Amino acid sequence: MKTLILCGGQGTRMREETEYRPKPLVEVGGRPILWHIMKIYSHFGFNDFVLCLGYRGNMIKEYFLQYEAMNNDFTIALGQPQQIAFHGAHHEQGLQVTLADTGLHTMTGGRVQKAARYVDDDTFLLTYGDGVADVDVRKLVDFHHAHGRLATLTAMRPTSRFGMLELDSDGTVQRLAEKPRTEGWASAGFFVLNRRVFDYLDGPQCVFEQKPLERLASEQQLVAYQHEGFFFAMDTFREYQYLNELWDSGRSPWKVWD
Repeated sequence: MKTLILCGGQGTRMREETEYRPKPLVEVGGRPILWHIMKIYSHFGFNDFVLCLGYRGNMIKEYFLQYEAMNNDFTIALGQPQQIAFHGAHHEQGLQVTLADTGLHTMTGGRVQKAARYVDDDTFLLTYGDGVADVDVRKLVDFHHAHGRLATLTAMRPTSRFGMLELDSDGTVQRLAEKPRTEGWASAGFFVLNRRVFDYLDGPQCVFEQKPLERLASEQQLVAYQHEGFFFAMDTFREYQYLNELWDSGRSPWKVWD
């Protein structure tokens, strides 16, 4: 089963990091956030990836072309033919990565549509290249198959951007909760989709989160998998710093792998 990862956006809200590299290559704990996302899926047995590239996609291609050399010690025998022997424990076994150029200005639905030729199963997975979670992807897929409809999204309880205050009648602060969870649900991505969803996409400017999902919902073909655990999307420089703080402190809930 293929896992599509949207890697083409320009990351305009964190230009400090994305001016010279795509957001999926911004590092958390010394590794691209893309690597963390792939490790989550791989932990649950989903090892076949399609990366939908756009902005500075050549850098993501170079990352994977150089992956073995950059993550292992190696011995090289110069000359023709060149021979390289890698040493070390960082070799990723069993992962297959397709790098698909889906256009610089293509929107999310258009990227998925352009990557359709690489999907050869009835079901595929889709996520974003900037969000991590402790979602049990195997249970998510089982949930999708159990309800039998075309699309599943993972829903989480959003966190307020602001600290919330409890005040008494004269304005004295009784309690301060920093960034509490709010009421209701929001989409965290981590989709499971039937390939018939491709029929809901209509060209490069199609925004997946708008008409396709709205139509699926109106036809009662969209079901939410309610995730009460951790989810965090790295959309700003401050959020980049927060994820790195979690990793450095050893409190990284999305690290489901050993």
